[in-house]
Formats: sequence, structure tokens, C-alpha cells
Amino acid sequence: MDILITGGAGFIGSNLALYLQKMADNITVVDDFSKGVYKNLEGFEGDVVVADISKENMDWEHYLDFEPDYIFHEASNTDTTYPDDKEMLRSNIEGFRNVLELAINSQAKVIYASSASVYGKGTIPMSENSQREPKNAYAFSKYILENMAKKYVENYDLECVGLRYFNVYGPRESFKGKVASMIYQLALQMKEGKRPKIFEFGEQFRDQIYIKDAVEANVRAMEAPSGVYNVGTGKPTSFNKIVEVLNKVLGTNLEPDYIKNPYTQFYQDQTLADVSLAASKMGFVAKYDIESGIEDYMRWLGFV
Repeated sequence: MDILITGGAGFIGSNLALYLQKMADNITVVDDFSKGVYKNLEGFEGDVVVADISKENMDWEHYLDFEPDYIFHEASNTDTTYPDDKEMLRSNIEGFRNVLELAINSQAKVIYASSASVYGKGTIPMSENSQREPKNAYAFSKYILENMAKKYVENYDLECVGLRYFNVYGPRESFKGKVASMIYQLALQMKEGKRPKIFEFGEQFRDQIYIKDAVEANVRAMEAPSGVYNVGTGKPTSFNKIVEVLNKVLGTNLEPDYIKNPYTQFYQDQTLADVSLAASKMGFVAKYDIESGIEDYMRWLGFV
């Protein structure tokens, strides 16, 4: 089995690469390292291609000495506060177009990263047939990726599985800085003895899913029918609850420091996945709840 992972030095991509290498005959990561970091790939035994896949006329044959059976497309600008909408859209959309063209030539199955952000401020629980209402350029780019995948499945008989990740957290995300998960951000603050800053008044909730479960969803997607599936736990976790769990795991007793939310125009106060389709079609059910996920993560970070 031959595997290509785009964005393989990033958060989800690197965790995928390190897991999938034991299953593959050939495995190659491609990343332009504009955001991903080589340290995420320590222990990786495959090939690494340094290239920007969003460039016009991407010459895959120059870089690959095999035709992939599976392409895991994780390459993306995920910074929702990125100031250049045009570049955000160009890189995310054209990068995926080049991946789909490679898949046509190699007849590879494509498993690509979408996002719960396509739901916008929609009603919960969010199911795959809910109205999509993207509120920023990042979310809109994922919206278009899903449209493109559907078209290629219909017109070129490709297999494409889109994974609408909810709020993923875990090892190898620290390079993302200010756009790393809130669990990581709060843990850093609390480890330094600072009161964790969360938006007023901590009652917002998200479907937080641990990276090990996100990787498992990708593995399950290898055998799933074409379509789009939610990748979440189906359980809401409030911001206050995250602080409570971190206090317990870290052995601290810090009260939240409530602050104003400056992103009200597009901010999702609530996200919650309807996970029934992923369970029935992919056989995917998250194993980590918020307590076990945070505990495993803090141990990996060396915080406990």
C-alpha cells in the first residue's frame, strides 16, 4: 500500500504520518514548511517532499516515484484570522485541485480535511445534511473543497471522503501558536500559574476531539464510501469544563479570567457533532472523552 500525505509536517498530518507508516509499503509526506515543522516528523521513516502543492502545474512525477493508493490531504491554511482572504482561498482551493488531478491519474482514494466551520452558527447538533453557512474565508474554502470533491466523484469516478473535523487537540500542535487549540493555550497559562483567559462567561461549548481519535477516523475512512462525515465526539464541553479538567489534571486551583470576545461576527459559540453517520458508514466512534484526552495530552507534554 502506497500513501501520500499532504501537509504532513502539520498537526493532524504529522500524527497521521507517524501512525500510517507502519501500514505502508511506501509513504511520502509533502509540505512546504511555511507552517509545519520538521520536529513534528521526528521518528518518521518515509520520504519528505518540500513543495507548495497549490502552485499551478504542480509536477507530481518530479517528486513521486510511486502512484499512491491513498492520498490524505491535510495541507491547508487553517488560521481563521489570516488577513489575506484571496491568498487563503487560492492556496486551499488550488492545492486541493492539484490533489484531485493527481488522484485521477493514479486512481487513488482521497481522504481530505474539511471542517465543522462550514456549519457557521448553525443549529446543533450539526449533521452532515445541515445547512452550510461558512462565516469566514477559511470556512468558505472548506465549503468549496466539499463541492469540488462531489463533482470529481460524479464526473471521474473517484473515491473521496471528506472529514469535517470539529475541535481537534493534542500532540504536535504547538507550532500553530495563537491558533493552536484552546486546551493547549489554557494549559500553558495554567502551568505558569496564571488564571486561564476564556471568553465571558465560559458557557460556550465545543465538541473537542482528541488527535488519536482524529487519526482513527482517517484510518476508518480508508474503507468508507465516498461522502462527508463529521469527526467529533457527539458530546459538548464548555470552556468552564475545560478549565475544571485542566485544574484536576495539572493539580492547580485557578479560577477563569473572563474576557470579552473580539470575534463575535464569525465566532461559533456552540459546536456539537451528530456522529450517527460516521458511526454507521465508517464505524467510527471516538474513544477519548475530555478527561481522558486531556490527561493523555498533558502527560505527552510532560506537564504531569
